Amino acid sequence: MNPPTTAMVLAAGLGTRLRPLTDDRPKALVEVAGKALIDHMLDRLVEAGVQKAVVNVHAFAERLESHLRRRADLEIIISDERDRLLETGGALKKARTLLGEEPIVVANIDSIWTEGATPALRALFEAWDPGRMDDLLLLAPLENTLGFDGAGDFVRHADGRIEHRGEAATAPFAFMGVHMLSPTLIDRWPGGAYGVFPRWMDLAAAGRLSGVVMDGVWMHVGDPAARGAAEARLAAAR
Repeated sequence: MNPPTTAMVLAAGLGTRLRPLTDDRPKALVEVAGKALIDHMLDRLVEAGVQKAVVNVHAFAERLESHLRRRADLEIIISDERDRLLETGGALKKARTLLGEEPIVVANIDSIWTEGATPALRALFEAWDPGRMDDLLLLAPLENTLGFDGAGDFVRHADGRIEHRGEAATAPFAFMGVHMLSPTLIDRWPGGAYGVFPRWMDLAAAGRLSGVVMDGVWMHVGDPAARGAAEARLAAAR
């Protein structure tokens, strides 16, 4: 298939764990190594061939919109959540008419990574198979993560299907904040504010949730300490 040309970039989060860095700006504009989080993600998407990004906004919305108007390398469309923060599932539902009908990338803005032998987004695009999956998650091995304090999210089968770890103490892979789906999947979702995780569990039960493993290092920028660790890692990689 041709690489996706449209992305949904989730930038409406409050970033409370990043305080005091988010006292005067949205989480998306917190800088890591001199670049705003949202620009780290948009740069990756543009490199991978994305031409249009739908970006949801909430806190400090005007400041984020002003920042985004400086970019001329892709079309940016705002999905306005000033009145109500909708979480991931609700954000996708609200933006549905802006996303088109072809497969899209969905990306969190607190995700930064260094590339391995195969660029992470290329691996995601090449693994996409709508005949076998409805949603494809980009995963990182726990040993290749930085700033992630969880016990792992998913186990992965040989054919790429994934399941949440459930009651298990740990799982070998973490969801790294980027996934790919057909927006027609969203047509069946309700409106309102809700997370996407229950939808994933339904897909996993039906054998329609898959994952592809990136071979770089994923950095989750969830708090000031994680930001500092990410900056150090990026500096060392130069």
